[in-house]
Amino acid sequence: FIWIHFLPNHVVYKDTYQQKVFCGVYSDEGNMFLSACQDQNIRLYDTSRGRFTLKKTVKARDVGWSILDVCFTPDAHCVLYSSWSDYIHVCSVDGDSETHTALDLNPDERRFCVFSLAASTDGKEILGGANDGCLYVFDREQNKRTLKIDAHEDDVNAVAFADSSSQLLFSGSDDALCKVWDRRTLREDRPQPVGHLAGHRDGITFIHSKGDARYLISNSKDQTIKLWDVRKFSPKEGLAASRLAVTQQNWDYRWQQVPQRALKRHKLSGDTSVMTYRGHGVLHTLIRCRFSPEFSTGQKFIYTGCSTGKIIIYDVLTGSIVSKLSNHDACVRDVSWHPYHNNMVSSSVSKTIV
Repeated sequence: FIWIHFLPNHVVYKDTYQQKVFCGVYSDEGNMFLSACQDQNIRLYDTSRGRFTLKKTVKARDVGWSILDVCFTPDAHCVLYSSWSDYIHVCSVDGDSETHTALDLNPDERRFCVFSLAASTDGKEILGGANDGCLYVFDREQNKRTLKIDAHEDDVNAVAFADSSSQLLFSGSDDALCKVWDRRTLREDRPQPVGHLAGHRDGITFIHSKGDARYLISNSKDQTIKLWDVRKFSPKEGLAASRLAVTQQNWDYRWQQVPQRALKRHKLSGDTSVMTYRGHGVLHTLIRCRFSPEFSTGQKFIYTGCSTGKIIIYDVLTGSIVSKLSNHDACVRDVSWHPYHNNMVSSSVSKTIV
């Protein structure tokens, strides 16, 4: 229980915007924080040596409705962002100069959106999940799309690299399935995942890898987070049960409340998840969840945003809620825990970061 005394528990900084905040993440070293708002501005904060100072504001380009996902390149020299657009944008954040590059994914769909982004460990490749059910890989050195995989039967809301090798990919979709892909055996003309992870009853909103190519977590519109071990793939009956459960969902999480029938607690047949976490709300938007940092917590916790305006922190092993932080009036879409300090920043549709 000693770890609980070191969890973030009070507000030290707050910034208010004119519109909804959709994304907020620390860089890998924790020296910068990146915020993306529906006002089409990307704000960069200097968070080195205990500071939280606005350093730079970048006007995003080619934004349809809102910026939907952002990430730093591993060296923190550039920011990636996506929207309702055929392009992923790369923007330099070093120094006073600013370079903006549009990376054309060349999709077939007329109305196209990348919901989820990830950068490879060397920063040379960008992985994207899109509304056409496909995974995209863009090679920055070759300056072209190098892979397009017909991955899911519905929107791909979440993508992640499994570890630093960048060979294993994770994807999650509104078809309620997580899939694991090995690029070494992947063929674009006949894409086959190395395995499926089934057990959710509704669409997946986010995926986070533990970074060991073994464990990952998924957040879902069925109001749960699930922990998965990629050594335990789901059998065919699990895929069938998950698909059936999704077809029985006749409510829309964007504007409706969760119906009681959607809160079933018994496991679906073939559910191979290691643990299921309940106690947070997943409504309105693609709410994110993550493992806590290795350095300060040993990844002993899972933390998530919540539709009630809270941050919920779970104990990984027991599934119990160890903390609820409530500083927003509306849905918290994103949360980011500093990689080395006990600081956490939440981003909310209430137009604030805390």
